[in-house]
Amino acid sequence: MTTEPKSAQSSQPRAQSRSLAAEILIDAGLSAFVALVLALPIVGIETRQGQFHLGLVTHWDHVAYVVIGTFLVRLAVLAARSYRQAREVAQREQHKGNPKRVSWLAKYATWFGIAGFAVAVILPFVSSNYIIDLGTSVLIYVMLGWGLNIVVGLAGLLDLGYVAFYGVGAYTVGLLSTDFNFTFWECLPLAGIIAAFFGIVLGFPVLRLRGDYLAIVTLGFGEIIRIILLNWQVVTNGPNGINDIPRPTLFGLVFQASAPEGQTTFADFFHIDFSPSQRLIFLYFVILVLALITNFFTLRMRRLPVGRAWEALREDEIACRAMGINATNIKLSAFAMGAMFGGFAGAFFATRLGFISPESFTFAESATILAIVVLGGMGSQLGVVLAAVILVTFPEIFRPFADYRMLLFGAAMVTIMVVRPRGLLAFRKPTLLLRRKADEGIEISREAAP
Repeated sequence: MTTEPKSAQSSQPRAQSRSLAAEILIDAGLSAFVALVLALPIVGIETRQGQFHLGLVTHWDHVAYVVIGTFLVRLAVLAARSYRQAREVAQREQHKGNPKRVSWLAKYATWFGIAGFAVAVILPFVSSNYIIDLGTSVLIYVMLGWGLNIVVGLAGLLDLGYVAFYGVGAYTVGLLSTDFNFTFWECLPLAGIIAAFFGIVLGFPVLRLRGDYLAIVTLGFGEIIRIILLNWQVVTNGPNGINDIPRPTLFGLVFQASAPEGQTTFADFFHIDFSPSQRLIFLYFVILVLALITNFFTLRMRRLPVGRAWEALREDEIACRAMGINATNIKLSAFAMGAMFGGFAGAFFATRLGFISPESFTFAESATILAIVVLGGMGSQLGVVLAAVILVTFPEIFRPFADYRMLLFGAAMVTIMVVRPRGLLAFRKPTLLLRRKADEGIEISREAAP
């Protein structure tokens, strides 16, 4: 039996680390080269119209920034990935006898949720009107993301036409409030019910479809709804949209400088000076309450048999049917529930702006909502919140870089998906846990999913 010398044994890890460093440098260099090829025509050369001819202006310094930034980011990503893999291997060896490990993020998920709720409540009182309006937009997408999370994250049904239910809810409020003088609070439940009906209408033709075929059909459904809103001018007013949609009131109190006849303003009732921020804060808290109701309803549904059936359908539809679960009803319930919350969000969107048109409900909105669900981590409620904050605020942060804002936004998205391919918060607690008692019995305990 022969053994290697200690010097040879110690040199092997050193050689492996050198080869790994070389691979990382080569990969980062190739990424920088690809960035150079793409940045030369996109960033490095700009055409400008002269007095008599079309001229070219070069920006080689911008190209250098892109190439160097790409190299450094790729280098950091690969180094972080190799470090994480090495740490996981070490932890796996350390915890080989104790496989039940919980990440610190999952352990303190409840506290993160409480802290986020506290920040959301305090935000409108300590920030400007711009931040309040931006926060309202974030909460709209949070609510839409939680609604789509029922369909995509829990039931595993890829829906690319979710914006259709968003538009149905908005046009329900627009038509009922302008033609029949309904208030926002009267239109809100009707918008959810009508959107849920459209969700069932979509669900019936796609009961036997999966994967890409389901995505194509739902995409077509969203485009059909948009085209109907665009061409049915007698009802929807076509491309001109619907304007003068009334704002919501607080128990009959209007948020205006002067109230119409027979009504009272919020400022006069409480004997305070009128400020435009009062309406912004009120709308902010309305969508905050609607979003919290959506979250509470989703968490409660996950603990019920229908919620566990959604997750079973997502994991394996054939096994789900073999266990006697009615997959037809489960799919229809997922589409209906997700569409209902999309209708609620659309109702708020219509009354917030006071004007809607078919241009607000394009496929780009569906793609954004789906990106929020996937980026946050499918099935994760906290992940949807974090992804919505990123996707809505990043374009505003990059606004000073107007010429390259979408390029930076796309690069940030790619970086996040490379670092966290399963989503920002990919962890989810199981709905049911089976624990073995001391007397060899089985104890079933319910857990809430973050």
